[in-house]
Amino acid sequence: MRLQSELPCLFFVADWHALTTHYDDPSVIETSTWDMLIDWLAAGVDPSQATLFIQSKVPEHAELHLLLSMATPLGWLERVPTYKDQQEKLADRDLATYGFLGYPLLQAADVLIYRASQVPVGDDQVPHIEMMREIARRFNHLYGKEKGFEVKAQEAVKKLGSKRAKLYNELRTQFQQQGSESALEQAKAMLDDAQNLSMIDRERLFGFLEGSRKLILSEPQALLTESSRLPGLDGQKMSKSYGNAIALREEKDVVAKKVRTMPTDPARVRRTDPGDPDKCPVWQFHVVYSDNATREWAAKGCRSAGIGCLECKQPVIDAIVREQEPMHERAQQYLDDPSLVRAIVADGCDHARKLAQDTMRDVREAMGLSYS
Repeated sequence: MRLQSELPCLFFVADWHALTTHYDDPSVIETSTWDMLIDWLAAGVDPSQATLFIQSKVPEHAELHLLLSMATPLGWLERVPTYKDQQEKLADRDLATYGFLGYPLLQAADVLIYRASQVPVGDDQVPHIEMMREIARRFNHLYGKEKGFEVKAQEAVKKLGSKRAKLYNELRTQFQQQGSESALEQAKAMLDDAQNLSMIDRERLFGFLEGSRKLILSEPQALLTESSRLPGLDGQKMSKSYGNAIALREEKDVVAKKVRTMPTDPARVRRTDPGDPDKCPVWQFHVVYSDNATREWAAKGCRSAGIGCLECKQPVIDAIVREQEPMHERAQQYLDDPSLVRAIVADGCDHARKLAQDTMRDVREAMGLSYS
């Protein structure tokens, strides 16, 4: 919610990704797609500030995925931590497909096609972002041969203004001739602060600074929230695929039932057994949802066996229900009139596709596929 008022944001439903684990029964995907969009609108995503769209409505994602696959080493995909983790967790599904192996590469295409600077993720996805950076770096190294690059870079330097242009050239010389890392960092910081540069000029200057070629694809950074990992109801990673998640618009009685049946510290076999909050998944929900006084009450009561586990869970239930009440209210207009959601998504898809097409023109030209 904060990001959409600070930066131009694109939020999309990854329906192609859903096929990696539901390819044999895709019937649930359409309903889930519209439900997710309503969830976002109900949570407060504002279509006048952010772009909402559906992945499969922008076919350029698939094209970039295909082109990136031509030069991505197989070992990069096999080493992604979540690849083996999901194979173990979803042992009841046949995941021995290229689609499942290659989904981090499709993820990379999803991000790189918009030349995104930041990607909001949980900390389990940080390795995926690092791989995106490596893929962008490799692509730029292989194909970053812009005609007249130096001339265009020099023109971009002039746009910095005379003082900054002079400093940029001095720092560039210090780095390239003396290997000064501090000069490199200072120059990068100056470029980050330069508000009057277009994205492509900024990329040219980064490349010119380091003596590299044109940056066709930008390297994104992971953006972690304060609560970048929340356990699922069973204490493992929370995921819809694992069936251990709380949806944004759950009914009150469903929330209560899910939280009440959560496992707690195994040491608390009886009501009178003391426990350790750090060994209890419910405590992680207190960290996110409870105020200081409630957390102190829960921690003290757990360690002394002064409260039971059901008592400890009640403030969490109340906080989740309280958080979701306005979401139910905001969702109702979209449930009553689904055409509102479809209109928002149609506009979002048009905007996203224009951005994607701009990137793909550069990609095709770099790869020698821009036939005239």
